[in-house]
Amino acid sequence: MKALYFESFGGPEVLQYGDIADPVVKADTLLVKTTVIGLNFADIYRRRGHYHIEQHQPYIDGYEGIGIITAIGQAVSEYEVGERVLFVDVPFANAEVVAVPVDRAIRVPARLTDEEAVTVGLQGLTADFLAHDLAQNRPGDPVLVQGISGGVGQLLAQLLVADGQVVYGVASSATKAQAAYEIGAQQVFRREDDWSSTHQNYFRTAFDGAGVTLLDSLKVTQKRGRTVFYGMAGGNPPKVDPIALMKDSKNLMTGDLWDFLDSAKSRQARADRLFHYVLTQQVQAQPAKVYALAEGAQAHRDLEAGAYAGKLLLKP
Repeated sequence: MKALYFESFGGPEVLQYGDIADPVVKADTLLVKTTVIGLNFADIYRRRGHYHIEQHQPYIDGYEGIGIITAIGQAVSEYEVGERVLFVDVPFANAEVVAVPVDRAIRVPARLTDEEAVTVGLQGLTADFLAHDLAQNRPGDPVLVQGISGGVGQLLAQLLVADGQVVYGVASSATKAQAAYEIGAQQVFRREDDWSSTHQNYFRTAFDGAGVTLLDSLKVTQKRGRTVFYGMAGGNPPKVDPIALMKDSKNLMTGDLWDFLDSAKSRQARADRLFHYVLTQQVQAQPAKVYALAEGAQAHRDLEAGAYAGKLLLKP
């Protein structure tokens, strides 16, 4: 099969495209011929050697994709050859064929295209877990999304609006701010403005995927409110004093999506909830930009440069 692979860690230039051996189907796995593969910033970190990556010779990046089942293991009874499945946490995804453990396969409604499903897949499930497991807000609550124009931020904001919360955001440009207004934001602050001083103790929940802005997020969170920390897109977060949190009765929440996708039943139920938002047009992902898998190095360069605000997809 063809795959995008690398033999040493480094920049996009280490990526190669060529033939490697097909994966072997095991008793509890599905062989999936991929049609669309999702590219995420975690893939950049893995290529650089900054994130854990599964051992393989050569290395194959990627964890998210969709495709058609071409073979099933002898212990698999719930799927058949020819069915379409999505996966969001299966290694070696940057390839024409991926071995998917049966408990990590997700069925997708027929009304969703392959591109739509992958565009909302991992980032949408992340947004769903942040909103419904960690924050647990009520209708009418004022909430803040740092980086509201990012991949997770856009989907999270729409989920919160659909759930009846009053959404504010922080964006780095007028164009990104306008995009946030178009998905339902009540107000969008520019990153360079002194918005945290004018909105101290204002938000029931502040969602922070930037990392470096964590103290600002805590500053604007209400007493007994929650700051939900979920990423370091802007750099490592500063140290937080737990005594200061206790004094102001503020809660710092965090978690790992994989701890909540703890069974095939839970995984499908969460995906079905997300797909309902999409099918009822309460959540609409920005159109994705598609590259051939052979153009993977350029896709990595564009993702690192922030050249496109939407999802980047790879097609075998």
